[in-house]
Amino acid sequence: MEIPKNALNWFEIPVHDFDRARKFYSQIFDYEMPESNTGYKRMGFFLYDHQNGGAGGAIVQGVEYLPSQRGTLIYLHAGNDLITVLNRVEDAGGKIELGKRPVSEEQELGYFAIIYDTDNNRVALHSMH
Repeated sequence: MEIPKNALNWFEIPVHDFDRARKFYSQIFDYEMPESNTGYKRMGFFLYDHQNGGAGGAIVQGVEYLPSQRGTLIYLHAGNDLITVLNRVEDAGGKIELGKRPVSEEQELGYFAIIYDTDNNRVALHSMH
C-alpha cells in the first residue's frame, strides 16, 4: 500500500442542535460554515483545501449521529497559534478542558488544547506555534 498524504481522510462531528453547533464553530474559527441538507442528514463543513489533497470534515445532524465526550478525539487545525481560536471558545458557548500545551517536551510537534463544543463533543485544537 502506498503511504497516504494524510492519515485522516474525512471526519464528522455529531451534533444535536445543528444551528447552535454551526454558530459555535463559525464563531470560534471566524468564518461561516457552508451548509448542506441531504434529506436524512444536515451538514456544516469546515473549510479546507480539497483541491490540493487536504483532509476535511463536517458537523452532522442525523438520526444515526450521537454526540459523545469520550469517543474518537479529532484534532482541528487552529491556524498559526491556537490561542486565537481557544480564546473564542467560551464566548461561543463551549468549555475548555485543557488549555494550550506542547504536544511533546521538544515542542517540534506543536501545541494542542482540548475543548467541549455546545453538544459536549470533546474536540482538540492543534497549531504549530
